[in-house]
Amino acid sequence: MAPAWGIYTRVKNVGRLGGIVGVGLPLLAAWAAPRTQVSLLLDQAVARPGDTVMAGVRLKMAPSWHTYWRNSGESGGPTTIEWQLPEGLAAGPIQWPIPEKLETAGLTTFGYHDEVLLLTPLSLARDLTPGARQIKAAVSWLECEKVCVLGETDVEAVLGVGPESKPSGEATAFEAVRARLPRSAQGIAATARWETGAAPDERRLVIETGLKGAEDFLPYERLDYEVTPAVERAVADGSVALKKLAKRDGGDWPGEMMGLLIATEDGRRVGYEVTLRIDESAGPGGSAVIPLPAASRSLALMLGFAFLGGLILNVMPCVLPVIALKILGFVNQSKEAPARVRKLGLIYGAGVLTSFLVLAALVIAVKAAGQRASWGMQFGNPVFIVLLTTLVTLVTLNLFGVFEVTLGGNVMSAAGQLAAKAGAAGAFFHGVLATALATPCTAPFLGAALGFAFAQPPSVIVLMFTAVGVGLALPYVLLSWHPGWLKFLPRPGAWMERFKIAMGFPMLATALWLFTLAAEHYGDIFWLGVFLVTVALAAWVYGEFVQRGRAHKGLALSLAAVFLAFGYAYALEQELRWRTPSGKPEAGADERILREGPDGIEWRRWSPAAVAKARAEGRPVFVDFTANWCWTCKVNQKTSIEIPSVRAKLKEINAVALLGDYTKTPPEITDELARFDRAGVPLVLVYPKDPTQPPMVLPELLTPGIVLEALAKAAK
Repeated sequence: MAPAWGIYTRVKNVGRLGGIVGVGLPLLAAWAAPRTQVSLLLDQAVARPGDTVMAGVRLKMAPSWHTYWRNSGESGGPTTIEWQLPEGLAAGPIQWPIPEKLETAGLTTFGYHDEVLLLTPLSLARDLTPGARQIKAAVSWLECEKVCVLGETDVEAVLGVGPESKPSGEATAFEAVRARLPRSAQGIAATARWETGAAPDERRLVIETGLKGAEDFLPYERLDYEVTPAVERAVADGSVALKKLAKRDGGDWPGEMMGLLIATEDGRRVGYEVTLRIDESAGPGGSAVIPLPAASRSLALMLGFAFLGGLILNVMPCVLPVIALKILGFVNQSKEAPARVRKLGLIYGAGVLTSFLVLAALVIAVKAAGQRASWGMQFGNPVFIVLLTTLVTLVTLNLFGVFEVTLGGNVMSAAGQLAAKAGAAGAFFHGVLATALATPCTAPFLGAALGFAFAQPPSVIVLMFTAVGVGLALPYVLLSWHPGWLKFLPRPGAWMERFKIAMGFPMLATALWLFTLAAEHYGDIFWLGVFLVTVALAAWVYGEFVQRGRAHKGLALSLAAVFLAFGYAYALEQELRWRTPSGKPEAGADERILREGPDGIEWRRWSPAAVAKARAEGRPVFVDFTANWCWTCKVNQKTSIEIPSVRAKLKEINAVALLGDYTKTPPEITDELARFDRAGVPLVLVYPKDPTQPPMVLPELLTPGIVLEALAKAAK
């Protein structure tokens, strides 16, 4: 078919597109049938009341045809979706994958070839009754090759509502497209300014950024001005300058632009969602777009943050039980040769560093598999929690003297022996245990450092994790090399045995805390308790009759093995089914989003749709991303969130409080954390009531003053 060409000015509301058809757009072939196949996918076949389901409109285009992004460029128009949802469901905004830059007949546009999945979050009300729900949407699109065709169709899918969620057969398609979504530019510095153009209604937009791979800026759609697709790029002194021509269609020049900062990282094209605040009087050092200045994103400073965060981890509640044991180790070593004390200190440091390198390798592997990694993600794994609970229980039993350390222990007691052994193996294993128990905590500076690290190439990830490990290990290593600093400790004596037993109680509290975490995954954890009892019984039999040689060592050893085998085979495998947990009942999850007392905060479940709905109503939004295993989150809640002054302020400004439960590390929250450059929880956001303003990101450790000040700003 020979191309037919027409000359058009701006045309608004073409059909249901509501898009813009630019000058020189090929004539709309209204008589031609659309070639794009459109379908509706859901990432869950069955969802629970209160959940958020991701819906995806999939457009499969014919070869050499394309559809358009939200800002189509010099011609075209974006795809639109009009949802027809049953009562109790609400749709959020479209999440657009990063577009391609398309050149057609001398025009530059932004869109998609072959196939695209446009995501939309659907939030379910908490009081939805079980049953099937019909999800419908009217989809309109413009598809172009040499001619352009307007397409329009209705799509539908069925969503089940029930007590247990179930992924759909298309869930993998959603995981693939999430990797193509824009990232948060939190912490990426850039400046923007205007330069005089050739005509009164023309200016040059100049963007300078420290993002080395930056290559373009794609603004979101606006009808009162246009930023042309052509871009000039220059690199000087580690900074990238992007220049684009802007044309005004009446009105004032904007002081702010939203869009994507496009960059190439590790050979892959990525986009950062930015809000450019443009100061007309700004010079080359213009106004920063993101709260953190450029210097704060330098590798050297981030390494400093990582080191300080690791140093502070030593006094966080997660690590205190291990530190208490190391105090006992200091006393024990005070009577040994200084050279041996220094050696054991270095071995402890090696245990910490080795553990952090293993964590770095895990993060790199997860990213290589196309998934999101996060700090503390292992605590979302129920198998890890069972194994760590068992290990800490064994350490506790050893401190209480149920069994002792010998060189000839069997597999059952190896972990416990290593944890309490005074030699090299014990020192190394203490470093491993300190790292394992440190990951539920986020210290000041650590969140920003790890958020920076998780977005970097493998070499930088390894470097950042090493810096955290050095910070965690340094105090003990320094003390081992300067034993004179330990003169405040009492001399070795009989009190040490009592102190050792006393230190078993904080370790027992840690085991109890880990035990309660398992309830999030298994619901009824009675059989996990049975298994731990059999472990304790086997340890007692081993210590009392094998180690202390009471009588019948062979029989006692066999009996201990029987107890362990019974506990594992019956309690863990048959009853608990620990490798395939069925999940905590919905009633338990609901307790986290109900009003806590007559004057408590009325928490609602977080979802992108819930945020969008509240902002559309002009209400401030307070979001707390937390987890049951996060000690820092618990401290924030007790001291700075669930307090009378904050409750009163939330009611005064009519704010919506949303809770994002990261206990099981759901991928949608992992993505949201990455958007704000955080590697894990806590993450507290305060959205202003003005929906055009970006959210305020609060520090990891909160005070009432910080929270109240942010809420006051959000209400303006």
